[in-house]
Amino acid sequence: MAKIKFRTDCSLDAVVIGRIAIDINPVEYFKPWAECDTFKKYVGGSAANIAVGLARLGKKVGYIGRISDDPMGDYCQTYMDQQGIDTSHIVRCTNGASMGLAFTEVTDMEHSRLIMYRNGAADLQFCADDVDEEYISRSRMLIVTGTALACSPSREAVLKALEYAGKHKLVVVFDIDFRNYTWKNLDEVSLYNSIAARYADVIMGSREEYDLMGRILHSQNRSDREIAEEWFARRAAIVVIKHGSAGSTAYTDDGNAYSIKPFPVQAQKGFGGGDGYGSAFLNGILEGKDVIDCLEQGSASAAMLVASHGCAPFMPTQEELTAFIKAEKEQYGDMVARS
Repeated sequence: MAKIKFRTDCSLDAVVIGRIAIDINPVEYFKPWAECDTFKKYVGGSAANIAVGLARLGKKVGYIGRISDDPMGDYCQTYMDQQGIDTSHIVRCTNGASMGLAFTEVTDMEHSRLIMYRNGAADLQFCADDVDEEYISRSRMLIVTGTALACSPSREAVLKALEYAGKHKLVVVFDIDFRNYTWKNLDEVSLYNSIAARYADVIMGSREEYDLMGRILHSQNRSDREIAEEWFARRAAIVVIKHGSAGSTAYTDDGNAYSIKPFPVQAQKGFGGGDGYGSAFLNGILEGKDVIDCLEQGSASAAMLVASHGCAPFMPTQEELTAFIKAEKEQYGDMVARS
């Protein structure tokens, strides 16, 4: 078991920084977007989804970021408030920036995509002045998602928050969360993600995301273990590498590796699972659970999310997560998840 040590004098379990947006999903899936006439809106964005997921699992969560100063921003802040998330450090944009929009298209159970509107998105107006050292110091964990590093002034704000997290000995989590529609080029992806990952105790991402992060300094033919060892040599205690339908592995700095397989479900879409995975996995880390149990909870939450119509409103409670795992194991046996 990796040695993740938390401070005990904190009023918040986690502070989350990153993308908050609005998802607009067709009410009826499995047809081209042009043929869809009725849509349903949800609060979305990877960081917002993770914050909601942790709050649903009973954690005290704060959120730092920017939203638009209009009814769409009102909708996002009200929803976060309703989930019990501390929104006292969400800042309204005064320059006319709008919430990012993600229109979803699900043509069949194997194919889905996001049609993104992110030019001048409010969350990317997050700036260094928005980062409050005292607020960050109240938390056990800081969670940063990579989309917030895609451009200025957001990237500088994130780096400032990471510096404060190190100063006050928070456990730092970096979810690589690569989205190509917000970056100028792949060298910037590699550079700024690598800088953020150097602060992290826990790093999470797909194998493809790790390859992008290491593209400047490394070849693409390294093993997963070699990638994990690179980050252990810097700071990390846990490195999670995901391989989609093949499952995921958490490498720990004591030389161990723990693998999980996906839970079988009837998927409705191909997105949202990573945020469910991240929130449930980190909930387990916050509770001091064994890494394999954290992976199991993360995999279960991911399965529940891809089988649902949306993301944030479908994040499970602990009771729902436990019941899902029990039912899946009763139907398929213990082998369905743990490798």
